[in-house]
Amino acid sequence: MTSKLLVATRSSGKQREIRPLLADIPHHIVFPEEHGIWPDVAEDALEDTGSFEGNARRKAEYFAKRSGLPTVAEDSGLEVFALGGEPGVRSRRFALPTADPNDQDEANNNELLRRLAGAPEARRRGRYRCVVVFLDRHDGVPHVFEGACAGRILDRRMGSGGFGYDPLFFADDLGKSFGDASQQEKDSVSHRGRAFRALVEWIQSRAP
Repeated sequence: MTSKLLVATRSSGKQREIRPLLADIPHHIVFPEEHGIWPDVAEDALEDTGSFEGNARRKAEYFAKRSGLPTVAEDSGLEVFALGGEPGVRSRRFALPTADPNDQDEANNNELLRRLAGAPEARRRGRYRCVVVFLDRHDGVPHVFEGACAGRILDRRMGSGGFGYDPLFFADDLGKSFGDASQQEKDSVSHRGRAFRALVEWIQSRAP
């Protein structure tokens, strides 16, 4: 029987991207709700370490302990060099919280545009970065994988695809914004695609 692998994210956007990225591993992929792990207030404090790796590791440990399953967690975000790496680990909470969580992406994008208003292209350089942590069990040795995608921040939204800052991120490797890219195009060069492909290669190397 195929063993389960828990992917510790509740983000619908990330779930849509991650499931196909893990299609080639010998595990049945489940997300927290699919395994009966419902939201808990303790989760609000998991992403406070100040680093992508630290946040991903805390999430992996927490969900592995709650589920009893091998667990993968990731933390990712946009780093703008002229902003000292911001929004970075605060990418999901860059702007003030909105009354409707569904409006948070829009608020975050507006805040990024405000911070970079009038900035020349040279000051709009940045990258998306993703760190993935795999744990066989909650107290096991973490295995860490990382991916990045370089580009620049546009002065207006281009495209409606993806989520988060995608319509504002112009990827060097694609010559277009992630908002204008197909899912396949984005996955081929994205920070998350690269990090999860490294994880997949490692899992496949361990298979008997």
